[in-house]
Amino acid sequence: MATQSAAQRRREEALAYQEFVRACPTSKLLDRIGDKWVTLLLVALSEGPLRYGELSRAVPGASQKMLTQSLRGLERDGLLARTVTPSVPVRVDYELTPLARSLLPVLKAIKDWAELHMDDIAAARAGYDGARAQRDAAGRSDRYGAGRLAHAG
Repeated sequence: MATQSAAQRRREEALAYQEFVRACPTSKLLDRIGDKWVTLLLVALSEGPLRYGELSRAVPGASQKMLTQSLRGLERDGLLARTVTPSVPVRVDYELTPLARSLLPVLKAIKDWAELHMDDIAAARAGYDGARAQRDAAGRSDRYGAGRLAHAG
């Protein structure tokens, strides 16, 4: 076995960790649940079954492609039941499974936390953005010599 440098070992360890995270079932599920459209769909369906058209109206801004992908992903993960009723036109209803219903209290807790801390988050963002703008402005001044003149004295 060839001897590796510390940098090579770190690079291999980083790649192995990235692969672990990509394959991690928890990570994959959190990616699904954290998706903007998925959360909105789960909330919309919490009141009961809906048809595709009703869902598209309940989740404004979602393209047909994103809505369809999100619904398929939820169905694949066992969070959504899709029922096709043969008729003209065909009727398709979407409904939360018991597994998805067990997730609703978690989503509600996150929503409640976000609403409780919305002002704190807005203040933190404003402070960060203001400090960032000052740093950027100072960096531009330094590039054009203004900062060097102030420090020359």
